[in-house]
Amino acid sequence: MSFAHQVIDIVISGLVAGLVTFLVSSVAPRVAITIGVLFAGIYYFSRNPWDSQNPEEINKLIDDVYDRVLPF
Repeated sequence: MSFAHQVIDIVISGLVAGLVTFLVSSVAPRVAITIGVLFAGIYYFSRNPWDSQNPEEINKLIDDVYDRVLPF
């Protein structure tokens, strides 16, 4: 995984956190940030697993999309 892919993973995690926080804040504003960060962490660590059975196929598909979309 290249440095650019890791940066994009962090940006997408931030977008996930912001979107989830915004959506949850209308229902439960006191826990919105916690839930947003939880979802961002779930995305990030699903892409960069510590102890996973077989994440290679999903990560390869996501990396292929990154390679098609990113100019570098």
